[in-house]
Amino acid sequence: MKRIVFIFLLSFGFLWGAQKSTDKTVKNIIILIPDGMSVGGYTLARWYKGGSPLAMDELICGLIRTYNSDSLIADSAPAATAYACGYKAVTKNIGVMPEKAGMPGVPQVVKGEENKPIANIFEAARLKGKATGLVFTCELPHATPAGFSAHSKDRSAYDDISEQQVYCGLDVVFGGGWFFLTKEGRKDGEDLLEVVKKNYFFISNRTALFSLKKDIKRVWGLFTPKAMSYDFDRTEEEPSIAEMTTKAIEILSRNTNGFILMVEGSKIDWASHANDPVGVISDILAFDEAVKVAKEFAKTNKNTLVIVAPDHGNGGITIGNTDSDKTYDKLVLDDIFKLIKTAKKTGEGIENLISITSNKDNISNTLATYYGIQDVTEEEVKNIILTISNKKPLNYIVGPMISKRSYIGWTTHGHTGEDVIFGIYSPKNDHPKGVIENTDIAKIMEKYFSVSLNSTTQELFIEAKEVEKKGATLETDKSDQNNPLLIIKYKNNTIKLPVNKNIAIIDKKEIKLKSVTIYINEKWYISREIINLIK
Repeated sequence: MKRIVFIFLLSFGFLWGAQKSTDKTVKNIIILIPDGMSVGGYTLARWYKGGSPLAMDELICGLIRTYNSDSLIADSAPAATAYACGYKAVTKNIGVMPEKAGMPGVPQVVKGEENKPIANIFEAARLKGKATGLVFTCELPHATPAGFSAHSKDRSAYDDISEQQVYCGLDVVFGGGWFFLTKEGRKDGEDLLEVVKKNYFFISNRTALFSLKKDIKRVWGLFTPKAMSYDFDRTEEEPSIAEMTTKAIEILSRNTNGFILMVEGSKIDWASHANDPVGVISDILAFDEAVKVAKEFAKTNKNTLVIVAPDHGNGGITIGNTDSDKTYDKLVLDDIFKLIKTAKKTGEGIENLISITSNKDNISNTLATYYGIQDVTEEEVKNIILTISNKKPLNYIVGPMISKRSYIGWTTHGHTGEDVIFGIYSPKNDHPKGVIENTDIAKIMEKYFSVSLNSTTQELFIEAKEVEKKGATLETDKSDQNNPLLIIKYKNNTIKLPVNKNIAIIDKKEIKLKSVTIYINEKWYISREIINLIK
């Protein structure tokens, strides 16, 4: 027994290095998440460059276990929750406790705490006066950016999530999705885009990004109505993820207390769902340029932690498929990349080049021009026409066409449960190594920022019924179903708290709070700041 304990302690020491004797605190953290990036896609992207090293390569020091609280294969929402909050959760959960557990080593859910909001690392950083920023290529309320900026039991609750993002105190936001802030894009009819423009410097194109003045500290840039383009398909009006990362670091660095930035290569995941190797390569390489930006800043700054952490695998991508069962050891780079190197756009990128009325000749010519495919079949033409007619994503057809001709295998259109790479750079080279849990990412950031996520949760998300102990009463106003209002009455005073906003209305006077008010499962969660107002 003593020997087992010794081995366990030795392993733990290997993972965490000399933490006891080293001050691990840093001023800044940059966490970069290549969503859905499996090792197969990572390797494919490197070979696309001829085998030249990627910026990520020198940072890799281990693997990350990605499972949910109740299941083997992770969804992006609970994966983001694990990274940002330090708790494993269930599919759809954003920044809340899970409804159930079940996987080995995961604590059972405490009755009554299901879906209770839990603090994320951004909220803990803001309490220390640090700036916070998001860079992504999907739309704003999507799972990964949401995991670092909102709390919801359901990732599809875009109205709630985006409203929290507007009011939670983010300093820099660069990505896509301005449509979801407009009246037309919301069920509640609120014009959150106008709210953003009142509180931030707002931009919507690449030219404006490069023209930002040097004294600006708070800016939102939403460059597309929904998700941004794949990097191979990007126009001059859309900045690259590396360009957004560069500008975000520049702006966030103006906060003398430091900053935390989350950068997501969002559509690596989308391309993997479609089994589109061109999209995978496109956005892994674009993401790697963002890693290069972060790494170079950290090495110069010498007070910045950089983490690279895919949230889960996707697609089961392999170099080699069933067509290479007997020839795998004879494949050369040209066998894999002849068509892929020809590709000028992703499957999504050629959608507007093939109309609903296209015939075989038009489709064949387009595929030959943009992918070098000279042997398109009648069945493939029919599938393309049917896909366009049904207004479905074309990369789900074109991607597998390229894969089959390039000896690239896929096992699924869904996520996969294998471990993913873990990359990190720390100024003192004192970071953990080995195989870690996804929840350890949050713990690493806690340690390097010298903050406590549990203490932050106790500060920001207290069940509102606690005010009853002070003699106050609670009332929920649901006259507007999309925007319930918490009303707290005590003595001759009234506090009104709009859902998803960092606002308290006291006797018609509006006060700005440190955090947003959350309403989940008919329960209200408020900050200690509110409780302290009741005397």
